[in-house]
Amino acid sequence: MSKKRWVYLVMGIILIADQVLKIFIKTSFTLGESVHVFDWFQIVFVENPGMAFGITLGSKLFLTLFRIVVIAFAIYYLYLLIRDKYKTSYIVCVALIVAGAIGNVIDSLFYGLIFSESTPFQVAELFPEAGGYAPFLMGKVVDMFYFPLFVIPDWVPWIGGDIFFSPVFNIADSAITVGIIILLLFFRQDFSLTLDKYTKHKKKN
Repeated sequence: MSKKRWVYLVMGIILIADQVLKIFIKTSFTLGESVHVFDWFQIVFVENPGMAFGITLGSKLFLTLFRIVVIAFAIYYLYLLIRDKYKTSYIVCVALIVAGAIGNVIDSLFYGLIFSESTPFQVAELFPEAGGYAPFLMGKVVDMFYFPLFVIPDWVPWIGGDIFFSPVFNIADSAITVGIIILLLFFRQDFSLTLDKYTKHKKKN
């Protein structure tokens, strides 16, 4: 399989799975509703206006625009890797991160337009007659995976009694996290070399 097809496959699977699950959760769960799967795993519907794992950075509009710019650069970087026939494993790693970023920014761009507001008492409607709950660029990101793995012992300073790994996240967040971990463990040199190469090439031009 060609490198380009690998990218299409990886990104397509992530984006489709991410959006199908988000739409299902959004149109089936009330805000805050949860399903207990195991003691260490629950499905919980939450929304956040920020980045992965609920992180926020400035205003919602600034954050969305910032993410679009970053994604544009990341897509161009991915295009250069494919053009230069770089190693497939590294390209797939970058594709994971890019697909995850796109998956979450889709929520911010369009979900406010196509869904009614989710509340603890009412499930959201897709394409409501009265219009969406927010303007373009101002949608909230849908999260659902919750892994309360264990409670930190009380004798641990500062954080004793808290749940270990409390963020609620989605498939897109997972793709970004897996891609970054793989990059840091196996491809730090590749990232540094290619970034240096493409930056210098752009300056020369």
